Amino acid sequence: MSLHHPEFVAVFTPSEAVERLAALHAQACTALTQALRHYLKTRERPSEAQRSEFRYPLLRLTYACQGEVPSSTRAYAKMESPGTYSVTVTHPDAFRGYLLDQLGPLMSDFTVTVEVGLSEQNIPYPYVVEHGEELAAAGVTAAELARVFPSTDLSAATDGVADGLYDWQDADPMPLALFDAARVDFSLKRLQHYSGSDWRHVQPWILLTNYHRYVDQFIRHGVEQLRNDPRYVRMVLPGNVMVERDMDEEVMQAVIDSVVWHRYQMPAYHLIASDGHGVTLVNIGVGPSNAKNITDHLAVLRPHCWLMIGHCGGLRQSQTIGDYVLAHAYMRRDGILDRVLPTNIPIPALAEVQQALQEAAANVTGERGEALKKRLRTGTVLTYDDRNWELRWAQERPLINLARAVAVDMESGTIAAQGYRLRVPYGTLLCVSDKPLHSEIKLPGSAGAFYERAVSQHLTIGLAALDLLRGQLNTLHSRKLRSFDEPPFR
Repeated sequence: MSLHHPEFVAVFTPSEAVERLAALHAQACTALTQALRHYLKTRERPSEAQRSEFRYPLLRLTYACQGEVPSSTRAYAKMESPGTYSVTVTHPDAFRGYLLDQLGPLMSDFTVTVEVGLSEQNIPYPYVVEHGEELAAAGVTAAELARVFPSTDLSAATDGVADGLYDWQDADPMPLALFDAARVDFSLKRLQHYSGSDWRHVQPWILLTNYHRYVDQFIRHGVEQLRNDPRYVRMVLPGNVMVERDMDEEVMQAVIDSVVWHRYQMPAYHLIASDGHGVTLVNIGVGPSNAKNITDHLAVLRPHCWLMIGHCGGLRQSQTIGDYVLAHAYMRRDGILDRVLPTNIPIPALAEVQQALQEAAANVTGERGEALKKRLRTGTVLTYDDRNWELRWAQERPLINLARAVAVDMESGTIAAQGYRLRVPYGTLLCVSDKPLHSEIKLPGSAGAFYERAVSQHLTIGLAALDLLRGQLNTLHSRKLRSFDEPPFR
């Protein structure tokens, strides 16, 4: 099918574009689902005409430069070069808010033609299957289905645009967004698998942690917000378990106690707000592989910010267990992003996030100036992929010295690098849980007391920082994270 297929229709408002995208996506998914069910019952293959319906909708934008220069300094919804831009779109209804935010300024500030039609990109059948029971009951193997229906083509999945490695010179059309529909669908399915909840529940303000005690505290915070703040409407727990604001206390607690979170590798907890600006907490577990995995998938939802709120080892004598570390630089020894983001590329701290975290720490602790400095150390965080790096102390000491590292962990550098790479504002506030170089290790008794005291305050600071950032969205989505060749959509 040519891109200039007669089915491409010009649209004149952002709402019209989203409506048509949603209608085409619904038609394609329905056609694929029906053909799949029919095959499971009869083993009758879909015809070529039917197969031509199993395609993602495509949004195409043609920019004829008329010399206009937008007065806005925003970091998104900008046209740089004349030409045609396009992207395949999945779940337009769920992404309606995002699509309208991007299309609105583009259509009002630039001379553009916007068209919507069917693409040539097939929808892989696993992305329309909600549960696998139907397939299992029919006794059909995945290999057999892949021969009959469009399947995932991993050779076509790439983050080349996000990495800044895409060949823009020879691209026609040019990419309109960082991720196409197949890449988004891939991540949406993975999110459900790892987090244990529907991706539609994920909120645009995200806290990532490496310790389950933060979860307990987040649930307590969520219950409190549901009771006291009318902005919050429900909390969604792993397994899509709902806690509604109008539940009485006993019922609420019984629902919370029923959650089997340990079925999921990285359980997620969502505090949902009526204005769309709720908070999601994900317990990502330990290590850079987990950190990269979950942020690869969360990025397709285009969140406003993710913050790492977790534990670290303090490296300086002056620190005490329970102190905070605000990362203003990251030294990556995580090994996981080196091919797309070499370690000699510095990961900058984002001033807006740093200020919000410091202000939140001051407000929550009630300490300022010198008193706050004693509790809150700013410095380099060193992120390792080796949990027992201490066994290589002789070799690692020079590096730690050169980096001026004040703390060590296994996630922060990866999460910051992923935010930098995937254009998601990021930041890190860690809590010192041990001091491996100074023989201050976590002992059972002292650890219990420390955790009870520190975790509650630490999480409160993270939440307060997100509240501050929510009031400065325009400055948060900064041009600092843009490459030379940047798609119009954020």
